[in-house]
Amino acid sequence: MDSLDIKIIELLMSNGRATWADLAGNLGMSAPAIADRVRRLEEKGVIKGYTAIVDPESVGYEMTAFIFLSIDKVEHRELFLARVSELPEVQECHHVAGEEDYLLKVRCQGTKDLDRIISQELRKLPGVFKTRTTIVLNTYKDDQVIPLSANK
Repeated sequence: MDSLDIKIIELLMSNGRATWADLAGNLGMSAPAIADRVRRLEEKGVIKGYTAIVDPESVGYEMTAFIFLSIDKVEHRELFLARVSELPEVQECHHVAGEEDYLLKVRCQGTKDLDRIISQELRKLPGVFKTRTTIVLNTYKDDQVIPLSANK
């Protein structure tokens, strides 16, 4: 990746709906040349996709929680990961170092919904023997932008 690719990625992170012409105008290139570069970044997996960022509260998902979870045996990991990937409320799943094995970021409609996710969806999975949940009171920053220019 060169500096032009980084500039393209930064522009797309700030405005994923930018047209080829918008990008070309900002970078002093032709629209077809920009389109080719973006396609290459997509093919390499640098750009994974494009999506609308929705305010969770405005669509009824008013609670965010982080669930630390432990699995007793490695054999249970595959089933656990498959099930977690199917749960739409689980936005992130990270394998972590420390006392627990996984950290999940969950968006849900409230405490009853969170209880359902923990009790009926997660704790019933084979191998899950411990969960620890932290409920978010307020979010001050929730950003998807990666500081590429800071790496220079």
